[in-house]
Amino acid sequence: MSALRTGRSTRRRPARTTGTLPPEGSKAALGRDHSLPVRQWPITLVLAVVGIGLAITWRADFRYGLLVIGGAMLLGALLRLLLPEVGMLAVRSRFTDVLVLLCFATVIVMLALVAQPDPWLRLPQVEDIGTYIGQRH
Repeated sequence: MSALRTGRSTRRRPARTTGTLPPEGSKAALGRDHSLPVRQWPITLVLAVVGIGLAITWRADFRYGLLVIGGAMLLGALLRLLLPEVGMLAVRSRFTDVLVLLCFATVIVMLALVAQPDPWLRLPQVEDIGTYIGQRH
């Protein structure tokens, strides 16, 4: 029978798959004798701090909440950098994970610091952004 009549491909699967291995450090931080949130304590801790930051944003001043969320991203970067096994906190290579988390932390904290009204950090380039995009005062 031909491959066209059976609907199957004649191409064989490779004997060895490459490029789909889990990232380094993606093994659970604790053994199977612990419950899942405890085994995955690094991501659980980061998500708990993000949740606290969201609650602060909702109930109190949004800047404090954003600073806590940015701190959670920084905490995630530090955990990924320092711990050998971080479970689900490992997504890509260690370098990429730390770099992305540091970028997120920096952007979130900077946005909190320069947010209007009454920014805590004044950057003339950011204050004049309206003129850069074509709006006038």
